[in-house]
Amino acid sequence: MYNEFFGLTDSPFTLTPDPRYIVFTPSYNEVLARLYYGLEEAKGLIVLTGEVGTGKTTALRWILRRLDSSVLAAYVFNPRLSIDEFYHHVTQMLGIKDWTNKAELLNVMGNVLAERHRRGLRTVIIIDEAHELSDYVLEEIRLLMNFESDNAKHLQIVLTGQPELRDRLNQPNLRQLKQRVALRCNMHAFPTIEEVERYITERLIIAGAEDPQIFSPEAIDMIFRCSEGIPRQINNLCDNAMVASYGAGERVVSRNSVIEVAKNLDMLPDERVAGPSHGVSTVLRPEAHDELWNSAATNGSVSFSPAYISANGNGHASTNGANSKPTGIRFEDLDDEIHLELGDLERYD
Repeated sequence: MYNEFFGLTDSPFTLTPDPRYIVFTPSYNEVLARLYYGLEEAKGLIVLTGEVGTGKTTALRWILRRLDSSVLAAYVFNPRLSIDEFYHHVTQMLGIKDWTNKAELLNVMGNVLAERHRRGLRTVIIIDEAHELSDYVLEEIRLLMNFESDNAKHLQIVLTGQPELRDRLNQPNLRQLKQRVALRCNMHAFPTIEEVERYITERLIIAGAEDPQIFSPEAIDMIFRCSEGIPRQINNLCDNAMVASYGAGERVVSRNSVIEVAKNLDMLPDERVAGPSHGVSTVLRPEAHDELWNSAATNGSVSFSPAYISANGNGHASTNGANSKPTGIRFEDLDDEIHLELGDLERYD
């Protein structure tokens, strides 16, 4: 509904795992590179874990779309399968139709995989939400890894799921499967505000924005704080904030719009425990910050600037004469002095 208002040709912040909107931030690149390495080198069993909404499914779909034609891949998105249902899904992928029991199935499957390997073809099974698989199906996956020759795996399997998958693999009854894991990848939330800003900006560009500066720096800072760097939550906040700005007729999404949206989504962080993010000061509200420095410049009582403030040994401002210049102590470094003073006061409690 807001695409035309902001000059977009597509919706940039949908919650679906659309691989067209993948953003190659440093942390995301590392995971994709490890997945590519595991598949390219035919490592066998690969495990990808990550918190809800960090982009695991998007990464898998991006890889699936770019696999070479020599790779036959099956994508299992419903983990709540019985053993028979699981094998039915796998045999459909391999084109195996005539089998009456499990022993016959495994024999035919072994021959098919061996023939594909002999012809230089790869076979991959990707299982999403693998933390929901039953122990029985996980044991069958371990047995499938026995399809191998002396020097190569005939079948590759990628298990992806939430951090609970690591806990599942640490169960004593699954220790044999755990030992088969050749490569582990962990999908993290964006660790810095810079990566969140890049994520938002690039998605806007992909959606057709000629000027991607639709979110103010303060809005991006608040999105980082409220979303905890999780892509799905970033998308939710951005989409709803753009709707709110569109309704208000604002061409730039403000910090206040993000705050109101975060309140409605129950994503507003507790300011009593949330520390400041990197890159934008959160000690003062923007209007108070401007009022402080503008007032100082108007009154001319003390010579200091937003970046630097002269100080004596205890953090209080000093001028050392009418024409003195700042001593070069950074304003944001004064918190160390303030903490020392508060620490001294504790001795008088």
